[in-house]
Amino acid sequence: MVKTLDFKPKMFSAIRNYNKKTFLADLMAGIIVGIVALPLAIAFGIASGVSPEKGIITAIVAGLMISLFGGSKVQIGGPTGAFIVIVYGIIQQYGMQGLTIATLMAGVFLILLGVLRLGTIIKYIPYPIVVGFTSGIAVTIFTTQIKDLLGMQMEVVPSDFIEKWIAYFGNIGNIDCWSAVMGIASVVIIAAWPMLARVFRLSPLRSLPGSLVAIIVITVIALLLKQYAGVTTIETIGDRFSINSQLPGAVVPDLSWETIKRLVGPAVTIAVLGAIESLLSATVADGVIGDHHNSNTELIGQGIANIASPLFGGIPATGAIARTMTNINNGGRTPVAGIIHAAVLLLIFLFLMPLAQYIPMACLAGVLVVVAYGMSGWRSFLAMLRNPKSDITVLLLTFFLTIIFDLTIAIEFGLICACLLFMRRMAETTDVHAILNEIDLNEDADMERGNLEHLTIPKDVEVYEINGPYFFGAGNRFEDIMARYGKHPKVRIIRMRKVPFIDSTGLHNLENMCLMSQKEGVTVVLSGVNEKVETVLKRNNFQRIIGEENICNHIDLALARAKEIITL
Repeated sequence: MVKTLDFKPKMFSAIRNYNKKTFLADLMAGIIVGIVALPLAIAFGIASGVSPEKGIITAIVAGLMISLFGGSKVQIGGPTGAFIVIVYGIIQQYGMQGLTIATLMAGVFLILLGVLRLGTIIKYIPYPIVVGFTSGIAVTIFTTQIKDLLGMQMEVVPSDFIEKWIAYFGNIGNIDCWSAVMGIASVVIIAAWPMLARVFRLSPLRSLPGSLVAIIVITVIALLLKQYAGVTTIETIGDRFSINSQLPGAVVPDLSWETIKRLVGPAVTIAVLGAIESLLSATVADGVIGDHHNSNTELIGQGIANIASPLFGGIPATGAIARTMTNINNGGRTPVAGIIHAAVLLLIFLFLMPLAQYIPMACLAGVLVVVAYGMSGWRSFLAMLRNPKSDITVLLLTFFLTIIFDLTIAIEFGLICACLLFMRRMAETTDVHAILNEIDLNEDADMERGNLEHLTIPKDVEVYEINGPYFFGAGNRFEDIMARYGKHPKVRIIRMRKVPFIDSTGLHNLENMCLMSQKEGVTVVLSGVNEKVETVLKRNNFQRIIGEENICNHIDLALARAKEIITL
């Protein structure tokens, strides 16, 4: 039966019983989230290698689409720190045109993930991978901001992580003291703002984000220093970019098959990371508001957002945990709050954007340093180091690949490593052992035991038991056990009462074992085969190899068959 499309935007269900009280709560939350998103959108845009207005355009367009078509009531979408490294790398290698095409392709991939109902599967990406590349991204973001944070006079900043730090240490003497003070002061203000607002009883201002307070304060100080102290070394956004406050029209990029093939890798990375971050944010939000988001609808909404954003010159977007939590904490309970947040950003963009040219680059770097610290999840990282070695291996591999190479490689190798470790663990769940001398009937459920407590295994009969799925890895372990205990008996009973299923690899190994046993003059009898496994065996004509009479329902029939074979 063909499944229907799982696309049910929360916006449509939320407005059915909408009222004035809910609107006022959403209005206040939307205004506050819009103000919170402003400095982050500018900072993420610049750090990604694009102009500041592109970050705000992304927050406006993608934020609106995610609220309209997403599967969460309170999700706030826009540019996030996780995409900085990816976007910057794509622009360096493929240019802005390449980023636009890669983002469009990522949007299509996200929609396909939702249409194919893979939203729940994305949630099962191993936690060590998520922690590893999130922490790696945080370290990379911090590294990219050192130049602007300290006002280093460097013509070229190497792209390689290690070379970048070597260059920084080589240019310590080129630090601009005023810029460094502005940058460090920004970090201090952001970190201390909640405490300062509480100590000085600035209750009406407590809802303002520390990042916005830092930008306002540091920008004013920088202007005063330039006007009255003659300090001209503090670089601002206007020194590096030309500010444009006009909304761009939609532009469809030129697409070619060759370009699409080259950008499949970056597009998949954007899609996977966007899916993970948006669903993680939606899941966290569910726990706070007591709701359940629709994963597939959320992915489709994210896909629509990532198709719309680049058409207007924006960059990749996803659900933002910090802005989503700000929305919840300020009373937002429906997607209307997200729409209002986009409208607030639009008004700021149209009427106040020219003022952004006075913001010091060191201040924005300070904002991103704090973002990087929040992303690092260092407590989770350290806690993961107490886990099994396999988890630690995946964690460290993903982390170091992220900071030394790039996120695309990190995700690919991390997923491959996690899959291999998963297969190994699954193989280890299957236990194969030999039963010597007698069978304890008190532990058996597949036979008619009567008043017996033990059942003696006849001479010239070996009994082996498989406990768990019989698939890759189990066959080799079975051969090892047989080599250790086997003495070429006349009958070899394989108990399969605890085998829930058998795959093609297990079936192949079982066939080889039976054929090898026949060459040695040993008859194989299967015991306790359940209906599901028996169906697989019959479908592959397994009874032709050992005979249908040698496939028994329980152990007493198998032993009776073994005695019959011995007496022949």
